[in-house]
Amino acid sequence: MGQTFLLYIDAPRIYICGHCRCHLANLDDLVSKAFQGRHGKAYLFDTITNFSLGPLEERTLNTGQHVVCDIFCKGCHRVIGWKYEVAHEPSQKYKEGKFIIERMQMIKLESS
Repeated sequence: MGQTFLLYIDAPRIYICGHCRCHLANLDDLVSKAFQGRHGKAYLFDTITNFSLGPLEERTLNTGQHVVCDIFCKGCHRVIGWKYEVAHEPSQKYKEGKFIIERMQMIKLESS
C-alpha cells in the first residue's frame, strides 16, 4: 500500500478533522450551516480536500431521495459526511456535487 499524501490548506480560517486534525475545508467554500446530518448539525461545502469516496447509494434524506456517497477523512479514514451526486427533486438540484460534513466531525481553526 502506498503512502497517503495530505493537502495543506493555506487560509486564515479552515475546518479540520476533529479526530486526526487533517485539513478538510476552507471557510470560503462554506455554502450553508443550515443542514442536518446523521448525528446533529452539518455544513454544506462547495469543495473539500483530503477525502475519499464510498460507493454510491440511494438514500431518503430530510429533503427527499438523493444518490449520495459517504466521504471519509484521508487522515483517519472515518466517515465525516457525504457527497450529493444526484438530487431527484428539482428544488434540490443545487446540492449536486456538493459535500456535507457533520459538525461533530470537524473543528474550526483560525490563525491569528
